[in-house]
Amino acid sequence: MEKSKKVIIIGAGPAGVVAGYELLKEDKNLEVIILEQSQAIGGISRTVKHNGNRMDIGGHRFFSKNDAVVNWWNELMPMQGSLSYDDLKLHRKVKLEKGGPDPETTDRVMLVRNRVSRIFYRKAFFDYPVKLNFNTIKNMGLITTISAGCSYFYSVVFKKKEDSLENFYINRFGRKLYSMFFESYTEKLWGRHPEKISPDWGAQRVKGLSIRAVLKDIFSKAFCKEQDKKKVETSLIEQFSYPKYGPGQLWETAANEFEKMGGKVQKGRRVVGFETSKGKLTHVKYECNGEITTEEADIVISSMPLKDLIAGMPAVPKDIHRIASGLPYRDFITIGLLVNKLALKNKTKMPTLGNIVPDCWIYVQDNNVKLGRVQIFNNWSPYLVKNPDETVWIGLEYFCAEGDTFWNMDEKERTAMAVKELASIGLIAETETILDSHCEFVQKAYPAYFDTYGEIDTLIDYLNTFENLYCVGRNGQHRYNNMDHSMETAFEAVKNIFTNKKDKSNIWNVNQETEYHEEK
Repeated sequence: MEKSKKVIIIGAGPAGVVAGYELLKEDKNLEVIILEQSQAIGGISRTVKHNGNRMDIGGHRFFSKNDAVVNWWNELMPMQGSLSYDDLKLHRKVKLEKGGPDPETTDRVMLVRNRVSRIFYRKAFFDYPVKLNFNTIKNMGLITTISAGCSYFYSVVFKKKEDSLENFYINRFGRKLYSMFFESYTEKLWGRHPEKISPDWGAQRVKGLSIRAVLKDIFSKAFCKEQDKKKVETSLIEQFSYPKYGPGQLWETAANEFEKMGGKVQKGRRVVGFETSKGKLTHVKYECNGEITTEEADIVISSMPLKDLIAGMPAVPKDIHRIASGLPYRDFITIGLLVNKLALKNKTKMPTLGNIVPDCWIYVQDNNVKLGRVQIFNNWSPYLVKNPDETVWIGLEYFCAEGDTFWNMDEKERTAMAVKELASIGLIAETETILDSHCEFVQKAYPAYFDTYGEIDTLIDYLNTFENLYCVGRNGQHRYNNMDHSMETAFEAVKNIFTNKKDKSNIWNVNQETEYHEEK
């Protein structure tokens, strides 16, 4: 690749930051500018600070099957070499990295955390993903368990055509388990019934998981040879890495390193348009404080929503514009609540500070509340909480659409509703005092798989006609990527840039494997 080219990167989320970092690591003579609409680094993977407590927007486990991604994380933030605050106090055993930093004295450090996520259904906990074990059978009851078993075996014999997310789930779990653990939550998440959603989302997030896979896992663990047990027991990750101060800490660290290499991160710049010529994007226009600025560009790496990207391009064919403008998204609001304690009892064998439940996430399946998911920040990292011994800092996730009734609700009214819902399902006591609260709004958090999504390949083909445009990241590809997949799209884009590779299929094909995201 020639020297001294100017690269404009749109968005300072994981894909954008990685792309900038990798470009300058390879060639420091490049002029690389990241334009970020907000005042924060990390996109949906940012960390929000509020009165001494920190919120992880969306919840982000640092786990990947790609060794290059893991190595990239660990180069920026080494794994802990000493016990963290809660592990020390609770005498928990943790795998430590020889010579690694001490989280009690060093900030730039990755912690090893336990992966605990459960479904809360009818005031009882079920494993997530669903497992066929004594706890599940006990909580469902004998009659429901038999019904679920018969339903599953019926689905094995009579397969449905997988033309919807509903049929995708039923084929793998049976109608009974689908109705209990997938139907309501999925409709909360997307605002659409699963029968109206493409099965692609299931392929993205569930993949190899099914009752058959669960049974295979149980019998494999019981009868496999000793040398095979390690492989079986890591089929679903039980631990993950996590930055001391949340995911945003890593992306802020990476952005700082990018700037040390000569890159520029310009916040508060909302990209509004482009100029094109002879199959290339020649200029990027952005708005800042009411003024429009035009930047020349030799290369454009975009992680902005495809809908907005196409809207800013001149002379777009009518059909392409229709497809892009019809791509749907789901927004959400996270409400942070600080309380003295939860009403839930820790009935696990995992010790925790204050003996709170050990979950990072709790999926709420109750149809009577709008609440979709609860994060317990104390369990992600004790350093996210100002006083983890005496208080519990939780995040309540509400899926909604920008501009709808919930989005426009008065903040006090919205928080009061959240508190009432928490009490109604038994997560906190009705008399519990709320010590503090904070709301965060997240636009276009989840690219959705309905409406014009079925025509996205036509849109991709059109975008690929622009030789110097590279689409990366979750919104940049309209794909429900995890952080590591977003990073991989950036790796591939940078590779193509330096090798002058014209075919961009390697970038678009990231995260097309058929295994579950959290298997290794």
